[in-house]
Amino acid sequence: MKWLDDLILQALQEDLPFGDITTEAIVSENQKGSAVIVLKQDGVICGLPIIERVFTLLDEQSVTTTFVKDGDWLDAGKTIAKVEGKLKALLMGERTALNFLQRLSGIATLTRNFVERVMPYGVRILDTRKTTPLLRALEKYAVRCGGGFNHRFSLSDGVLVKDNHIRVAGSITEAIKRVKAKAHHLLRIEVEVQNFEQILEALECDIDAILLDNFTLDELQRAVKFIEEWCEGKGKRRPLLEVSGRVNLQNIEAIAQIGVDFISVGALTHSAPALDISMEIELGVTQLDVANEIRPIC
Repeated sequence: MKWLDDLILQALQEDLPFGDITTEAIVSENQKGSAVIVLKQDGVICGLPIIERVFTLLDEQSVTTTFVKDGDWLDAGKTIAKVEGKLKALLMGERTALNFLQRLSGIATLTRNFVERVMPYGVRILDTRKTTPLLRALEKYAVRCGGGFNHRFSLSDGVLVKDNHIRVAGSITEAIKRVKAKAHHLLRIEVEVQNFEQILEALECDIDAILLDNFTLDELQRAVKFIEEWCEGKGKRRPLLEVSGRVNLQNIEAIAQIGVDFISVGALTHSAPALDISMEIELGVTQLDVANEIRPIC
């Protein structure tokens, strides 16, 4: 994929703007070798195809052998991959490869922790658009590897009327009126609400989903009960219910028990700690049959 290669090349250029002074001083051009990538803590692995591309872009003859697959939960100490090729390429690509792998594996691991807590309740864990600039596709892929689901990839994907939209329009009713006048009929319309008055207004607008934002646990319980009773009394289908804000691993199960459909967690992508992974050069460096230059990164 060209977009992925372009992204990796930018990352390599960031780390190797004028080459690798240390490696070029120590390693001869015709040396080849191998390295193993080892997991240093328990977690979900994610990003193996990316590390393969990192080393291939530096050395098209390199070979990456993976022993696990993205989405696997692994114990610390597991060797997850082996890379063989020009020793210079291995050393020059090490940090870039690990940066991608550790970042995405951290997101996948945190996501899995959230997903496991709500699994008995049939609630979906969603990500948000709170992603690292230019890494959204990869980070949302990591969420999927962890067992979560993706919310909108971009503002072009669906209608979500948020607090600032409501301020601009003057009310939820007016905002929904404007959306329905312009958006095509296949788009689901979701409205973010922050109090019970807004919940009632949103229900009266006959929308598809309600996002309960920054409600306390007690408020969520009362809100879900109110919505269900209102819909039953009106003979209407209950809109999908999503919760966001104030969500963490300590309260996620209690929220799921209330009876909502989705819980969106910004922390999946903006606060996930990197998973500890290392790359170790194996002993037994040999000479290449034919000496080739390391491929330029730009």
